[in-house]
Amino acid sequence: MASQNEEESNKMVVSALYEALSSRDVDTVHRLLAPAIERWFHGPHCHQQHMMRLLTGESSNFTSTSAHSPKQMTSSFIFRPLSIFALGSLVLVEGRDRSRNATWVHAWSVTEGIITHVREYFNTSVTVTRFEKPKTLLNSGSCRHVWESKLCDSMSVPGLILVL
Repeated sequence: MASQNEEESNKMVVSALYEALSSRDVDTVHRLLAPAIERWFHGPHCHQQHMMRLLTGESSNFTSTSAHSPKQMTSSFIFRPLSIFALGSLVLVEGRDRSRNATWVHAWSVTEGIITHVREYFNTSVTVTRFEKPKTLLNSGSCRHVWESKLCDSMSVPGLILVL
């Protein structure tokens, strides 16, 4: 089990990443990320890869075609965290882009001060549970609710359970 100090340190690493991304501080971004960061995305195709484009430096401006608007729209996607929660090496960050009617959750894995993995969820309700081993052979294991995204509560979106 991670200590509270470790969790606070992991939150600071992830917060520093968002600050570096918003100020376009490439050196800090590279210092905080593992050279071969693992990634995973879930959500509508029109929002796919916003974060990965930022992390790889592919683009600071993004072009996306919306199903509601057939013409292309070019604008920066800015990630502004509204909440950050740490559970051991996992740091969950939630935010919203009202102009795109989009909510997002990033689940970052931090190992020894380096970000090694990101899971990106757009317009998806995310619930995190922890599977606990039974204390005796007679009891079955149980799942304990740990965290739940809040920003997409008023939207009709798919739900996803992340089990630790």
